[in-house]
Amino acid sequence: MLRNENNCLLAANLVEGHSTSKLAADPLCLKTSPRSIGSLAVVASREVQAKSARPTEGSNNSALRSALDWLPPDLKDASVLHSLASGEALFQQGDAPNAIFEVESGRLRLLRQTIEGHTVVIHTARTGELFAEAALFSKSYHCNAVAAVPSKVRAYPKRKILAAIRSDPNLAERLMAVLAHQLQSVRSNLEQRNIRSARQRLLHHLALAAGPDGRTIRITGTLMDLATEIGLTHEVLYRTLAALSKDGVITRSATEIVLQKLPSIGLRS
Repeated sequence: MLRNENNCLLAANLVEGHSTSKLAADPLCLKTSPRSIGSLAVVASREVQAKSARPTEGSNNSALRSALDWLPPDLKDASVLHSLASGEALFQQGDAPNAIFEVESGRLRLLRQTIEGHTVVIHTARTGELFAEAALFSKSYHCNAVAAVPSKVRAYPKRKILAAIRSDPNLAERLMAVLAHQLQSVRSNLEQRNIRSARQRLLHHLALAAGPDGRTIRITGTLMDLATEIGLTHEVLYRTLAALSKDGVITRSATEIVLQKLPSIGLRS
């Protein structure tokens, strides 16, 4: 999701109008509030330095493999490929976990049922992403994984991965780096959802999701997926996108959104 340090500063400026000199940092990003955008910039900068940003559609193959760089070749060879139809479940909440997974193509929605019986999308895993890593240290899967579109998913056996990390401290350290990145992403998402204005929340998300040019956001799912990801109803998202287009802040096509107006802090390409 986070592309480069410029995008992080851009996101902070879009939401609060800060200059780069005012981006104060909480190094551990432990507090989340609409006013703590500076801590997000620090977290994003560290993610960039770790070179573990989530790939976008159109990334090269090496970028798509980055989430799996910690896996040794023998574990990759032990993987099994699953083909899923749209709407087909890979696993259900409460199932005993026997693998973690990589999306080779398509999209998987991770769903959880609330006490009231509502279904909540907690994450959408896209091509090149690894998911369900928490299952390595859990007795059950904590959500449902359902294909949003026809998808291919590669399963990596839990038993073999645990045996490998117990015998190889370097492998364990690389896995911890992956999990630390995911925790940072969760905190960034919490920060985003604390922004009350739909317009500011959407601009914040778009700035962080922009590609290398700092402007272009590739659309890899539906607008309803985007609404769910940033915690807006699809009606509010549609209205906000229309308003931003009318104001000349963005332009839209079926495959991408382009930021047309950037703040004057030296981030233009």
